[in-house]
Amino acid sequence: MDVKTKTIGITLSGGGSKGIAHAGALQFLEEQKIKPTVMSGTSAGAIIAAMYAFGKTPKDILNFFQSIYLFHWKHFTLKKPGIIDSESFQLYFNEIFGDTKIGDLPIPVKITATDLVKGKLKIFSEHTKVTDAVLASASFPGVLSPYKVNGKLYSDGGILNHFPTDLLQGNCESIIGIYVSPIHNIEEKELNSIKSVTTRAFELLSGHANYQKFNLCDWVIEPKALADFGTFETSKSKMSTIFDIGYEEAKKSYEEILKKEQLS
Repeated sequence: MDVKTKTIGITLSGGGSKGIAHAGALQFLEEQKIKPTVMSGTSAGAIIAAMYAFGKTPKDILNFFQSIYLFHWKHFTLKKPGIIDSESFQLYFNEIFGDTKIGDLPIPVKITATDLVKGKLKIFSEHTKVTDAVLASASFPGVLSPYKVNGKLYSDGGILNHFPTDLLQGNCESIIGIYVSPIHNIEEKELNSIKSVTTRAFELLSGHANYQKFNLCDWVIEPKALADFGTFETSKSKMSTIFDIGYEEAKKSYEEILKKEQLS
């Protein structure tokens, strides 16, 4: 693979707060002058792809995640099917994107969500507001309430397409996949709540199918060290560590590619 080919697509998987590793990997890619011409993302990957495409730096993205406490009391809901009201995060994203639509982003981004009523994958059009698209895509079932866009109810895009590499096929010459959802290392005693069991079931259901999509990528960055982190980390120091893990894994895999190219 020529990692500095003319057109590069970068796809970002879901992964909750582990998605911060995407920003770390993007930081390394930037330093190597590797920039995407198109992106796709699901859930946390959708948030980061949209922010990056909008012009935010990887460090900006890390700071954004560190500035929001997911489980703040003002985010909780008793009236919707979720622990946290996804709409309560509109303010944070509107401060960044305002009325920006997907089609306005300098780098084209394909953002997915799951239409809960029809049971189909939704790829948002260029006329959809970025804030609406990312909140719909990141509405993790069982934790965040489903999110409405144009009267339709959506949940996490990762339910049907956790690693949307396929959306980039035919849109670029090379695909770089950043996958931040290695199956967690856990013990039985950790499966002691509704959230933990739901998270584990969702992870196992999607995990094995996602690995099949690695074959669609020319380069996969998979920080396996993230298996020791939770889906909803709230510690600022852990977020910084996750960022660094993404950076180091991108660097490591890049060096491996260069060695292979030298030997061939």
